Amino acid sequence: MIRQVTRAGSMALILLLALYHPDGVAAHGTASGEDDPCLRQVGERLVHFSAYQPQYQLRDQYCTDIPQEGETFLVVDLVDPALRNEPVWMRIVKGTNEAEGELVADIHPSTHPDGVLRGEVRLDEGLYTVILATEKQNLMKRPQYLLRVHMTDYQKLMRTVAIPLLGVLLVAWLGYKLIRSKWLRNWRTGSTQ
Repeated sequence: MIRQVTRAGSMALILLLALYHPDGVAAHGTASGEDDPCLRQVGERLVHFSAYQPQYQLRDQYCTDIPQEGETFLVVDLVDPALRNEPVWMRIVKGTNEAEGELVADIHPSTHPDGVLRGEVRLDEGLYTVILATEKQNLMKRPQYLLRVHMTDYQKLMRTVAIPLLGVLLVAWLGYKLIRSKWLRNWRTGSTQ
């Protein structure tokens, strides 16, 4: 009986560790290439978006989930060298639709020989859409980034709270089964059956 409980506990622990792998909740800084949620490919062109709030965290960069309201520095790296010679603009709209949302910032088209498009904007709580475009609309469809500012990310909450809670409940259940087992009762009474 004790082997079965040990085997079940080991399997449950392995399953729990597989589900709660720390790389699954790694910060954006560890992502690269295809795994990077801030990198967008449109045709053969690449752009990379980052948001910074140095007043809260000096070195942290964000892409889709911005933890605080306030002044935010937006940086677009024009990874594709061809984009550095074309006028590129950035528009930030409060909401999920450019046509229906409130315009928050409009960074006018200009060339960026250094490959970096910069802007600063104050973001309040809510959803925002960042729209990037070139003057040659047919060459680059508009890559959009949806920003969630100071909002609860329920998927992240599930990973950080629910999975460890599930592990505690599983250990409690295994402990209960062990306490109720015949083997433990026989061991307590001194019986060797």
